[in-house]
Amino acid sequence: MGVVGNRAAQAAFRTALSGVSMHHAWLIAGQEGIGKASFAKVAAMRMLAESAGTRGLADGFDVPVGDRTRSLIEAGSHPDFRLLRRLPKDPEKPDQDLARSITIAQVRGLQPMFATTPSMGAARIVVIDAIDDLERAGANALLKNLEEPPAGTIFLLVSHAPGRLLPTIRSRCRLLRFEALNDDDAASAIRSARPEASDDEVASLVRAGDGSPGRGLRFAGLDIAGLDAAIDAIAADGDPDNARRVKLAKALGGKAAQPRYEAFLDRAPTIIARLAQSRQGGALAQAIDAHARARDLSGAAIGLSLDAQATVFEMAGIVAGLHATGASR
Repeated sequence: MGVVGNRAAQAAFRTALSGVSMHHAWLIAGQEGIGKASFAKVAAMRMLAESAGTRGLADGFDVPVGDRTRSLIEAGSHPDFRLLRRLPKDPEKPDQDLARSITIAQVRGLQPMFATTPSMGAARIVVIDAIDDLERAGANALLKNLEEPPAGTIFLLVSHAPGRLLPTIRSRCRLLRFEALNDDDAASAIRSARPEASDDEVASLVRAGDGSPGRGLRFAGLDIAGLDAAIDAIAADGDPDNARRVKLAKALGGKAAQPRYEAFLDRAPTIIARLAQSRQGGALAQAIDAHARARDLSGAAIGLSLDAQATVFEMAGIVAGLHATGASR
């Protein structure tokens, strides 16, 4: 259950863990989907295993299968570990929509644990995934614990956008920055999650993830390579007779195609941004404008329930406009 990539960040945390004094709050920051939450859980498990006096642990963060600490955490019953994250809106349907935020009630639910000493060692760990999801009242409640941390407690706060957090929370945490993964590490993470995927699919998911295997995996099974090829073709020839746009709109307009439609809305602005990197002068300015329009359309399409076929046709038209600007640069 190791974490792929970000070896420098892992080594920095391991060094701190081996020191005399461990900081009580860590802000594990970086873009979404690069392994921050996985690392927080692995690090928490290792710290609790060491605190419990587990012998024979290998270097790094691994805790062997069958270890009591690992078994309790995986079962959700370790008395010195808490994971705060958004809960299902309907507890009876845990696989459906999640609540918009982590609530103040969840933060207050930590207080009974803080009122006692750790049960299985000298440490207890609270992981919040992600601190960005914590509602304002919950953030203020958490701040009190960060200012006066309960004895033996270490907070691991996962953040995709640390700049949006309360400055008072950031100031009480030690920053551990995670970077985007290189292609080899991203491919390794994707293969681990989808061992059945072909090499071609893995390669396409690595490209789509752009350093974030978690992002790439959201496109798994959607023939993302085919979508990218269709978008690239429209950008390359401008689709003068609208044939490509019509075909794509029909293919993505039905209810059954909703996942690929949403993938298309995500990929089109990304591909426009990629194409803009090779342009200069007026062509670059027009590509930047096209990216802004594509991004706005993508954001409005789902929120406003725009007609799928019409949206795909309009988005593809923005892409097609890149042909003329690219030819004139």
